[in-house]
Amino acid sequence: NEGRFVASKIEEHLRKNPTDKIAILYRTNAQSRVFEESLRRLRIEYNIVGGFSFYERAEVKDVIAYLKLALNPFDDIALLRVINTPPRGLGKTSLDELAFRAKDFGTSLWETLAVITDEKYEQPRNLTPRALEALRGFKKIIEKLSAQVSEAAQTDRVVSEVVIAAIEDTGYSKMLREENSDESEARLENLQELVNAAVDYDKQEENGLRDFIDHSALSSDTDKYDRNASVTMMTVHAAKGLEFPIVFLVGLEDGVFPHARSINDAKELEEERRLAYVAITRAEKILYVTHAMRRRVYGEEMAAEPSQFLNEMPLEMIHDLSRGSSWLSFAKSSSVKNNKHAAKVLRGEAETEKPRSTYAGKTYNSTDAIAEFFKMKKSGQESEVSGQEVNSKPLSGFEKLKAAGSDQSKIQNPKSKIEVGLVPGSHVRHAKYGKGLVLRREGTGDNVKLTISFPGFGQKKLIEKFANLEQA
Repeated sequence: NEGRFVASKIEEHLRKNPTDKIAILYRTNAQSRVFEESLRRLRIEYNIVGGFSFYERAEVKDVIAYLKLALNPFDDIALLRVINTPPRGLGKTSLDELAFRAKDFGTSLWETLAVITDEKYEQPRNLTPRALEALRGFKKIIEKLSAQVSEAAQTDRVVSEVVIAAIEDTGYSKMLREENSDESEARLENLQELVNAAVDYDKQEENGLRDFIDHSALSSDTDKYDRNASVTMMTVHAAKGLEFPIVFLVGLEDGVFPHARSINDAKELEEERRLAYVAITRAEKILYVTHAMRRRVYGEEMAAEPSQFLNEMPLEMIHDLSRGSSWLSFAKSSSVKNNKHAAKVLRGEAETEKPRSTYAGKTYNSTDAIAEFFKMKKSGQESEVSGQEVNSKPLSGFEKLKAAGSDQSKIQNPKSKIEVGLVPGSHVRHAKYGKGLVLRREGTGDNVKLTISFPGFGQKKLIEKFANLEQA
């Protein structure tokens, strides 16, 4: 829905003014897929700055190669792409020997691999016992994946189940988790989004794995740079120093922006707020801010919480484009200035209704106007929030950035304005189950329950207070 909303609004703008320059800004590259596909459906040209289009990313192409092999093991190009990814100890000498034997036999690499790994076959001189064992292991992985393709054809989730198997059972996700870097985390997020794409594909009638692979190839072929494209997509990091008449800032949800790994760290949360300020100030004329009511994490749909940064925007400055009830309409109808509970809601210190749709706001052409946009408006009375008195002229996080100017020492690390714990999308470590991914968060206070997916152990429901979880 978020992708369709943004694409339809862009179509409206371009219909009125075909020369408009528009940007879609997101926190992570993995978010680009839904916007790429929504724009493509409306035949709106776009460019991606600072990265590849979704289906051109290395990890996505690797998993697609595994899927190709599951359908057709005789695909030599796909086999060569992943036979040593993740690393299996197969060097150039081993692969050259495999290619030489295939040429000598006049067979595909897969058929050759099957012959030379047969224990009855005489061991080739240029293949060590370790290399042969690695080839046998790879053969078992592809055979298992092929069997899963056949089994999945009997279920309603043909594509998504096989995609998950290609990510997990091949050791690919394990490789990225063990790397434990910002880059590997971004690559894992892309693979999670590939699962989401597969779930979407499962909902379409009469579409199978081969159609999904063809769709990914077609998307790659059409995603070429177009200097005349009206729409530019990029991460907020890549947008620094650039400005556009119209900007869509998407995915304003806790766990997305701010990122899940930053929510419980004051310094990192402040850096996320700086990034949000950068994104907001890229808009010269109009800024749209969107958040989803529900979002998929590794194919599982769950409720999404509006970003705490939204609570720092004065409601009277926002034009609501949502249909029906939304986080914004709820906050506006609560008489915030005269109602203690509503004041807590605005400041993120009490629960709000779940968001029902997207909303958008406008900024103006001067930095002063933008700074004014992010001031927390206050009535003349002092309010009591969670037992504490609030100054009559408080500064929001965004206004602190503006007020501090170039004197970075004046900026203090603010405490989060909402009581937060682990959110969907967080990576955690458990003493017994190891690393896991938070899928769902339910309840409040001491009764918060987390549904976590642990590779090798499945999904576990744990009480957050007693689980002794660490962020991974």
